[in-house]
Amino acid sequence: MQTGGPGWEVPLGRRDSLTASLSGSNNLIPAPNDSLPTIIGKFANQGLDIVDLVALSGGHTIGDSRCVSFRQRLYGQNNNGQVDRTLNPAYAAELRGRCPRSGGDQNLFALDLVTQFRFDNQYYHNILAMNGLLSSDEILLTQSRETMDLVHRYAADQGLFFDHFAKSMVKMGNISPLTGSAGEIRHNCRRVNHF
Repeated sequence: MQTGGPGWEVPLGRRDSLTASLSGSNNLIPAPNDSLPTIIGKFANQGLDIVDLVALSGGHTIGDSRCVSFRQRLYGQNNNGQVDRTLNPAYAAELRGRCPRSGGDQNLFALDLVTQFRFDNQYYHNILAMNGLLSSDEILLTQSRETMDLVHRYAADQGLFFDHFAKSMVKMGNISPLTGSAGEIRHNCRRVNHF
């Protein structure tokens, strides 16, 4: 990969839908403020386990998030001005500079403040340093012994993270395959819209 991440073989012949549903997909994927049991449940409903959850969360080593997705960590769940105790106060102060109590909802912030454009295991180091941007990132360290152990393991061993991430991507790609005449097998992937 150009970003330095792992590669994996994508099974061929999967039928792709002819339509897309933003609301449908948003109902199935975890929200940035979901509780860990809710996230675990959403993964389990798709046949994915705890290893898949923590490994696939590592995809947050690349990309951005909008201010509106983590504002409650900066100003409290009830807008009481209290910074989330699991967020590094210095990092919170930096974030507050561009993510005010109101407004700036669309302002973008790197999910990985250290290696934003590199696919690596820095995401897990960020979590250990209390620099996970989203609540759904930091709870991997603070809400479960099992997820915490995986965060530590992936921070210590990038190869293990890459291996688990690749396996989880293949597993995720096999969720609810279309069969029969539903959808189509793409012969020319360039026809797919890119955002």
